[in-house]
Amino acid sequence: MAFLTTRFEEALRYALQLHGQQTRKKTGRPYIGHLMGVAAIVLQYGGDEDQAIAALLHDAPEDQGGRPVLEEIRRRFGARVAHIVDGCTDTYDDPKPEWRRRKQQYIDHVRTATPDVVLVSAADKVSNVREILMDYRAHGEAVWPRFKGGRDGSLWYYRTLVDAYRAAAGSLPIVEDLDREVAELERLAGLR
Repeated sequence: MAFLTTRFEEALRYALQLHGQQTRKKTGRPYIGHLMGVAAIVLQYGGDEDQAIAALLHDAPEDQGGRPVLEEIRRRFGARVAHIVDGCTDTYDDPKPEWRRRKQQYIDHVRTATPDVVLVSAADKVSNVREILMDYRAHGEAVWPRFKGGRDGSLWYYRTLVDAYRAAAGSLPIVEDLDREVAELERLAGLR
């Protein structure tokens, strides 16, 4: 049986310090809820403490300071956590590169990602798609303008990621569950 230690507590505090004033895209919901949700999904799929810590911090470099934040994560939580966070980061550039090119590069990266990165990245996408489903059920097509890829780009991205995760890690339970969540979103959006 695996237990979480004070390292996880420290990571949660650090995530709150970095993201405490941030909200999810045009929802007003605290961003930390997403990070805690991704950590919970990682643990539900058998992840260990390092993977759960990486889940809490997976967006920190991209959204809160770039490579210096990644180095702080490495210093505080170790090389494995930093490797996972780095593998979940689609850009360090500010401003971010053009959306479609950045997402395609991330997809290409995921196709050869380590199992640690696949687990945390897929957990992030499960969380994202579940939130989109929740909002779609409440607001319908009005949900899509909040995403740079819009309806078609967002659906393309999540569907293509399912294939990339399978290429990297095979048919893992989390990947199959993401596939089902994406299929439901496609169905609601009229693609299935």
